[in-house]
Amino acid sequence: MNYFSSDFKLGILGGGQLGKMLLYNTRKFDIYTCVLESSKEAPCKTACDEFHLGDLMDYDAVFNFGKNVDVLTIEIENVNVDALEALEKEGVKVYPASKTLRTIQNKAKQKLFYIDNELPTAPFSRFAYVSEIEDAVNNGGLELPFVWKAAQFGYDGNGVKVVRQLSDLENLPKGECIAEELVPFKNELAVIVARNPSGETKTFPVVEMEFHPEANQVEYVICPARISDHVAKKARQVALNVSKAFNHVGLLAVEMFQTEDDQILINEVAPRPHNSGHQTIEASYTSQFEQHLRAILDLPLGRTDNKVGGVMVNLVGAEGYTGNVVYENIENIMTMDGVTPHIYGKKQTRPFRKMGHVTIVNADLDEARRVAEDVKKSIKVVSE
Repeated sequence: MNYFSSDFKLGILGGGQLGKMLLYNTRKFDIYTCVLESSKEAPCKTACDEFHLGDLMDYDAVFNFGKNVDVLTIEIENVNVDALEALEKEGVKVYPASKTLRTIQNKAKQKLFYIDNELPTAPFSRFAYVSEIEDAVNNGGLELPFVWKAAQFGYDGNGVKVVRQLSDLENLPKGECIAEELVPFKNELAVIVARNPSGETKTFPVVEMEFHPEANQVEYVICPARISDHVAKKARQVALNVSKAFNHVGLLAVEMFQTEDDQILINEVAPRPHNSGHQTIEASYTSQFEQHLRAILDLPLGRTDNKVGGVMVNLVGAEGYTGNVVYENIENIMTMDGVTPHIYGKKQTRPFRKMGHVTIVNADLDEARRVAEDVKKSIKVVSE
């Protein structure tokens, strides 16, 4: 099929920053794109060929949108999977497949998938309601501390909480959830796997993630991870095993824990471009966004190694500020060597909302990390 400067239509469910960065590459290749999103202010709106307003969880909205495109992909997991399944039966190519997405959307099903496929993950218990957790603790079936995770609709640090005492369960969503053993770990790592329908598979280098202690959001992504070759090889193999088990097409970001004794445990996965791969735009031979396109269109996959060391800093809304966004001191960081800001186009800021990111590239990874700290201290995402 001819994708370039042709009548071919690529559909994207979701109009956020991941979609916007994917569209940089569709424009580069002159691939016609259609986006479905519920917000009129979506970052994707200015960069696609067709912009459609609609609820991603609404069956009719997703089905009617999807039947008018040739290949359908996502930039967010929370979409109507029943509609995707119906579209597949109509002959629309959907990547990731509805079966994969149905498992990944629910963290309890996702964890059971790892167990069923003998993939390493932290021990956990599944609960229909939060109220059942207190009973399990009181009856000795569950020990404190543990990590509570909502089974569905968690994102950007929401839907995850370390529970050290029963009072920590107060005010949590009451529905289905898991309680995961609190694993002592050295590092939080991630590997992005790309796979096309022909079966060609490639992994990006292992990255190391540093998290904000309160928001539970990634603050820094460091690539390559500062780990031994042995651990890196093990992490990449685990990611490949997960990809094989799902038989996925596109990108699969596999987040992991490196334990104190250097075991690799799967935390969770995302079947799309991911925050842990943003540095690939500047630091890699092929960005994660171009690679996702190559994968879902069954084109040859691009080279995945780094041209240079990269560190990514997330730009999130500062605490205490809500309203029209202002990026304080952005000019200052642009004077620093190897620093590139990416602004997502969200006009309204609020505490911890992802508003952009900054990539720092340097042949010396330690220097890149030092500059990243300066960037983090300099720029402020505030409101008018």
